Amino acid sequence: MRLPRHLLLALLLGTVSWAAWDWGGGGHPAPGHPPVSLLAAGLPGRAWVPNDCRAPSEAACNFVCDCPDCSDEAQCGYHGVSPAPGAPFACDFERDSCGWRDISTSGYRWLRDRAGATLEPLGPRSDHTLGTDLGWYTAVGTHRGKEASTAALRSPVLHDAAPTCELRLWHHTATGDVAELRLELTHRAETLTLWQSSGPWGPGWQELVVATGRIRGDFWVTFSATRNATHRGTVALDDVVFRGCGLPTPQARCPLGYHHCGNMACVEPHQLCDGEDNCGDGSDEDTPTCRELEGLLGVTREPAGAGQAGYGPCRQPDPASPTGRHTATDFETGLGPWNHSEGWARNHSAGPRPPAWPRRDHSRNSAQGSFLVSEAEPSAPAVLSSPEFQASGPHNCSLIFYHYLHGSEGGCLQLFLQIQSPGSPQGPVLLRRRHGELGAAWVRDRVDIQSEHPFRILLTGHTGPGGVVSLDDLILSDHCQPVPEASGSPLGPWAAAPWRQPSSLRPRDFCEPGHLSCGDLCVPPEQLCDFQQQCEGGEDEQDCGTTDFEPLTAGGWEDASVGRLQWGRLLAQESRGPGAGTGRTAAGHFLALQRAWGQLAAEARVLTPPLGPSGPRCELHMAYYFQSHPQEVSCNFERDSCGWYTGHLTDAHWRRIQSHGPGYDHTTGRGYFLLLDPTDPPARGPGAHLLTQPQVATAPQECLSFWYHLHGPQIGTLRLVLRREGEADTLLWSRTGTHGNHWHEAWATLHHQPGSGTKYQLLFEGSRDGYHGTMGLDDVALRPGPCWAPRRCSFEDSACGFSSGGQGLWTRQPNATGHAAWGPRADHTTGTAQGHYMVVDTSPQALPPGHVASLTSEEHQPLARPACLTFWYHLSLRNPGALQVHVGEAERQQVLSISAHGGSAWRLGSVDVQAERAWRVVFQAVAAGVEHSYIALDDLLLQDGPCPRPASCDFEAGLCGWSHLAWPGLGGYSWDWSSGAAPSRYPQPLVDHTLGTEAGHFVLFETHMLGPGGQAAWLHSQPLPATEASCLRFWYHMGFPEHFYKGQLRVLLNSARGQLAVWSMGGRLRHQWLLGQVEVASAEEFQIVFEATLSGQPAVGPIALDDVEYLDGRHCQLPAPGRGDTVVATSVPAAVGGALVVLVLLVLLGLAGRRWLQKGGCPSRGETAAVAPGFDNIVFNADGVTLPASLTDSQ
Repeated sequence: MRLPRHLLLALLLGTVSWAAWDWGGGGHPAPGHPPVSLLAAGLPGRAWVPNDCRAPSEAACNFVCDCPDCSDEAQCGYHGVSPAPGAPFACDFERDSCGWRDISTSGYRWLRDRAGATLEPLGPRSDHTLGTDLGWYTAVGTHRGKEASTAALRSPVLHDAAPTCELRLWHHTATGDVAELRLELTHRAETLTLWQSSGPWGPGWQELVVATGRIRGDFWVTFSATRNATHRGTVALDDVVFRGCGLPTPQARCPLGYHHCGNMACVEPHQLCDGEDNCGDGSDEDTPTCRELEGLLGVTREPAGAGQAGYGPCRQPDPASPTGRHTATDFETGLGPWNHSEGWARNHSAGPRPPAWPRRDHSRNSAQGSFLVSEAEPSAPAVLSSPEFQASGPHNCSLIFYHYLHGSEGGCLQLFLQIQSPGSPQGPVLLRRRHGELGAAWVRDRVDIQSEHPFRILLTGHTGPGGVVSLDDLILSDHCQPVPEASGSPLGPWAAAPWRQPSSLRPRDFCEPGHLSCGDLCVPPEQLCDFQQQCEGGEDEQDCGTTDFEPLTAGGWEDASVGRLQWGRLLAQESRGPGAGTGRTAAGHFLALQRAWGQLAAEARVLTPPLGPSGPRCELHMAYYFQSHPQEVSCNFERDSCGWYTGHLTDAHWRRIQSHGPGYDHTTGRGYFLLLDPTDPPARGPGAHLLTQPQVATAPQECLSFWYHLHGPQIGTLRLVLRREGEADTLLWSRTGTHGNHWHEAWATLHHQPGSGTKYQLLFEGSRDGYHGTMGLDDVALRPGPCWAPRRCSFEDSACGFSSGGQGLWTRQPNATGHAAWGPRADHTTGTAQGHYMVVDTSPQALPPGHVASLTSEEHQPLARPACLTFWYHLSLRNPGALQVHVGEAERQQVLSISAHGGSAWRLGSVDVQAERAWRVVFQAVAAGVEHSYIALDDLLLQDGPCPRPASCDFEAGLCGWSHLAWPGLGGYSWDWSSGAAPSRYPQPLVDHTLGTEAGHFVLFETHMLGPGGQAAWLHSQPLPATEASCLRFWYHMGFPEHFYKGQLRVLLNSARGQLAVWSMGGRLRHQWLLGQVEVASAEEFQIVFEATLSGQPAVGPIALDDVEYLDGRHCQLPAPGRGDTVVATSVPAAVGGALVVLVLLVLLGLAGRRWLQKGGCPSRGETAAVAPGFDNIVFNADGVTLPASLTDSQ
């Protein structure tokens, strides 16, 4: 396995509450800390709302809800109540197209579509919003024309975007399908290309993020796809989000320290005079304190052009400063005071440019605007020098600048301080370094300089093949006072190394550029950091990511952030984070999250040098630290994740997502929940962890309740674990395999040692078996006191509160060693020897004849309606006695008694329960006094509704004893339980057969997941007694393309003698429920198996079952059609071998041919009605053939 070329750590803004940055007194940055102040508190609510919500045209579609109901934004795709300030405006295409419209001029066009409503083979299988085939997106389909075509999708007309505005969208494009994708922004008379790509694109949905910059007035965005004769042209678009685009709203008063704009909006102090119009009216860039120093150095700023993003940059003066004069250079007319330049070129974006070239400048947000650009190589970096400045004294000389590094991982921009010390010249001191690929966006940065001697500021840049490095808007504060030209010292030769690295890694003269010299070797770049030592001293594997952050080089880790957070190396005493490094020494260094000057809302990133290739067992180990305020365990995830956070030991993660389908989120049906999807992104690790912050127990016993969702044919296992420091983890609860497309409630009792004060953590662990399936969690609640008895118990994690009355005769055990003294070889839950069950030894020495061993549950909550309690039991071959079931509280009554010899199979038992008060269930084993005998229990389930007949089920409340356990020999796939109303990423019927509505339930399997080699999925009944003739009736639904069906549904009889196929049907595209029935006969105990399998290559299509009915001892009769159902005569009571089938067909063909000859040719219309109905009514039995009477009589 080859790792990605970089290791990356990313942390989103706001996920960590402690900071490693402080401010000293007097408004100046404290030494050793980034000089920045970003207030954490949100802005107060709007002071007023217009009474008349007939908003003017400039207030419509401006990313701000000016009306309480946000009706002014409805035509732009926003459908909801007024969001919080800064909330993103999104279009998921679920309700409509949100104002986006197709403006194509050919048959290659955009249409709103969904995967479940199209037969397009190249499009997405699901949308991005819901991840199901019921979700909507907009797409262009396959176009087979020979001429080149472009499909264009245009947004509504939007108004006013803030400088922080960014556009995020997801597109689905198969490599080779499209010649080019392009995203353009049109403002006034200019159209800017924000992004374009000719691929290749990765599989599945891909995210695109672009920054629009400040836009004044009306604008719109166009997404286009271009195809030609060699490209099929399938593209889909979903979840288009404008984030951070709204300008601040008017406020009656501002928080302390904020600036009150001319339009009554409030902006933070660091946003003043930074070259961007944050107020919306330019007042933050045009205050008296932000006047430019006109004439002193011959620098003037031209008026803003048509597409100009902002106003002249400025800065709020220091209170001690007598003047407030700032100098800005936007390179529109020249270099200004930065007139010492080598390797930099002043240029613009208009006309044909290299792919990595900036699409627009920062000053004017226009392709016509100017900036500095360089494509210099590392051996000869470009250098830009400031004039010589006077000593700054106690004040800061601040430089704000915007930079652009794109197109190459080798790009590098460095800022040096050259101190002009008399008598002892010093080399340049590195103050800032940006390296690598930072994306196609202008990034803001700032440095503050205090110097006792005159100094210069040097900006150097170089890049790799295909990359560029650019500069724009250099803004000097009023304390950057130039030395008069007559007394200034000349600029000395440039001597600083353009790439700071240890001397051992600097190339020697006899090695090519980029190669490492060690001894007599020249190591090429591709062999650096490849985990194989080439140099004798290991120089080629130094600074390759392995570090404790004590060396200044930090092991090669380098910050690559562009937003308001960054990573920095800190000493333990400098932060309010961990009190010591990983070595437990107070003076240790570590990597910490810090505030940054970037204006984009991107995550903080830190990267290693390029690594690899690596082996398949390569691992990354690290110590990490989180600190935040204690938060609640109870959470419905509607606002945030409360006290739960994702573990970082695997590459699969729980994510808080919003659902839009009915019933998908448990709390509201359209709210938030936590989802584990191993395909987003594709996970290599076995699972994911979800943990709480350390908690203090509030009672000796606590009850944790939650709702879980396990859906998919390869779902794996979900576990709940209690963790205490210094103790082994305690497994509280677990579930394995699919539990249907439905939310289920579960709870577990937490037991604590009174007075210990030991903190604990709760951990949900999701372990996957494959990639077909998801896990969900919602509505977690923690309360004092014990829980009710669980409605479902598999005994995998615990005894579920069952007690044996102090005798200890019932035991929870597996049979993993195969040498257990008693008990079945495998449990019922997992079908393996590792699975657990409850068992009692009924041998005379353990339980004398007639003695009773009781197993008593905890209290069950009162029942609002009748319910069915099912359980699986296993009796030994030798008579163990009787198993009795008692239900009640004070006065328990016996409701079932089982006394039969056992066998090799688990059997299903069921009792009907009605209880208006709290109740318990008691299982009693009455011994018969036989050696080597036992009784075992497993998989208890309490469900609403009466108990069904054996092997019969309408699937409204569950599977009724039908087992969908994945069989490893068949590929490990499972049938699932779902309904038409539940969103699913897999195709499924829209309605069930029982109710004929979306709310009805059925079981289904998606056959395209099966591979070649005879793999199948089984749904098998409980063991059934021998029968001479019984009828199995069921309704089935198939959805395969008419000419390409490959799926097959079969009915098998499984007994000790083997398997017998008694019915089969190939898939076809018929969106209706069809009746199937078959007579079965068996001389011994058997199980009915529904098998979904393949007869060739996979095809996209589901097989579904509903209303299965087993009529013991009754022959099948063809019922009359009802409710629009189609009755298909498919009654084949038992199948025979292939030779017998061929023989019967030959006989029948001979008889039919003889009659045809006797009649003298083809019968007339009237004669046709009297002819036998054909092979549909022929009944095949294992021991003979029964022909229809119409044929036998004619002979």
